[in-house]
Amino acid sequence: MGQCGRFRTALLRQILRMQERITHPCKQKKEETDKMGETGKPSGGNSADLVVYGKIFTSENQTVEAFAVKDGRYVYAGDRKGARAFIEEGKTEVIDHTGKGLVMPSCGNGHAHYFTGHAMPMVGTVVGGQDDVDKFLKEIVPAAVEKAKANGIKTVFGFGWNYHTFSKNMPTRQQLDAISPDIPIYFADEEGHKGLVNTIALVNAGIMKEDGTVLKTEIRGGEIEIGPDGTPTGFLKEQAGTYVRSFLDNDRLFSVDVAKATIKTIQDQMLSEGYTMYMDGWSQYFYNDHFYQAARQVDEAGDMNFILGLSYEIESWMNVDKTLAEADAVRKYATDHVLTNWIKLFMDGTVEGGTGFVDPLYPDGHQGLVNWTEEETTDITRKANEKGLSMHIHTMGNKAVNQCVNAFVSGGKDEMRNTVVHVRNVDQSDWQRMADHNIYATAGMLWHDMPSGAADLLKPLVPEGMEDKSYPMKTYFDYGINVSSHSDFPALSGCPDDPFGIMEIAVTCVHPTVKGDPWWYDEHLTREQALTALTINCAKQMFIEDERGSIKEGKYADFLLVDKDVLSCPADEIHTAKAQATYFEGKKVYSA
Repeated sequence: MGQCGRFRTALLRQILRMQERITHPCKQKKEETDKMGETGKPSGGNSADLVVYGKIFTSENQTVEAFAVKDGRYVYAGDRKGARAFIEEGKTEVIDHTGKGLVMPSCGNGHAHYFTGHAMPMVGTVVGGQDDVDKFLKEIVPAAVEKAKANGIKTVFGFGWNYHTFSKNMPTRQQLDAISPDIPIYFADEEGHKGLVNTIALVNAGIMKEDGTVLKTEIRGGEIEIGPDGTPTGFLKEQAGTYVRSFLDNDRLFSVDVAKATIKTIQDQMLSEGYTMYMDGWSQYFYNDHFYQAARQVDEAGDMNFILGLSYEIESWMNVDKTLAEADAVRKYATDHVLTNWIKLFMDGTVEGGTGFVDPLYPDGHQGLVNWTEEETTDITRKANEKGLSMHIHTMGNKAVNQCVNAFVSGGKDEMRNTVVHVRNVDQSDWQRMADHNIYATAGMLWHDMPSGAADLLKPLVPEGMEDKSYPMKTYFDYGINVSSHSDFPALSGCPDDPFGIMEIAVTCVHPTVKGDPWWYDEHLTREQALTALTINCAKQMFIEDERGSIKEGKYADFLLVDKDVLSCPADEIHTAKAQATYFEGKKVYSA
């Protein structure tokens, strides 16, 4: 090559380097930090507050060796050499987690009920999967009545009896009357979809008169069980329960002060488990805005170290337009850490409980309960999306999922990330439509397991073909559908709430503490997919993926130091992993 050619080549290289610096500032920054790493002396103002070394899963199948944090955000993620450039002795904290486990983004819980789960023990009674009717009537309910009286609350509220065992000898309102004739009792089952009440609770709700005269036999989307004498037995299903529940002493039960105290308990549990993002499944559970008010007050006081998403529920018996206006009004409580942009609906119940909306029919010929018509769901979706509110809909049966998909496609805006929740079964025809219209799912990965012989037990209870297939996982990834993980706490005792217990089920299709063969293993996830559902996909569900959910320059430094490498350890040990430390916006907010 002649001199002219060499000059031309050098000039072109110079031009290309200049262009790279303009179009690839991150590459330029890495080149600069590599040079600084050689000297170990960062240039003025470039020192980080924190540098972390280790096996680091950034999310979405990427791993790096190190990252640096300054002012609560990641300023570098890459190799160790590059990270050293951000270390200034005496100013930069250095954590070396190499060989001690995994470093990863903090997790998200795409749907749970921590608020009610933790508030209920404060104002009521919680029992885990209680299956002894005699003990329930002789010990548990009387103790709940005494607790209510001691606290000056004129409602007995409880949660946690087992429907399948109680159904053989269901307690009656008369039996509850014998315990408490003058204070309303509402005791929900462990799924929260059925309730037991006494007579005064039914009287206060306008279901019947004290003299036994029946005023209502139906509540839309629910069922009031009527006994042989033509009066309610006290057993309520689905929306009939929520209707009666709305007449309880709601303002006193879940006051703003109770809500503020509950948020502290929620935060303690979440941070210890490794969560810093949480979507609440029904945020005005007793149909007031106290949780919203409390959340704003806690955050304004500087005491909130997680992102809280709140959903406003519309029950089938409510005035839709009035409730939508209320949901829009509570957005005034939003902060940087409190997000208020969701509408919650119950489309159906639970398939195992016989109230999921399904096709084909149940073995006895019924189809389950559906709370809204497709036209109504479409209309609500349209109105909510136009207000900037996203849909968050409980859907279990395949027919309920299909109805939601139809409504989201017809009435929704794709950019609103309308979400189906739980999703036990999906029709093959709906997968591609979910992908095409940006319909999200938050899935019950923790329920993708069954004890040995469960399929035989389910066969007489659920539609044909659903006894050995439920809660798909892998198919979401196959179609490119954003799916997040959730725990649904405190529903169903014995199910894991922590992310690593859930992750093990998603990977193995076996419950860590329950003997059983892998359940529908075709739907198992890789470890990387499970962590993606627990991290960045939850951030996307909550519209915060530009700020959270992965370890990336510019994002908030929300991350975990995990005591086990859940990407490589034996699969049946994943559930034993714990967060040694949880960081939120660069600050350690939990330490084991």
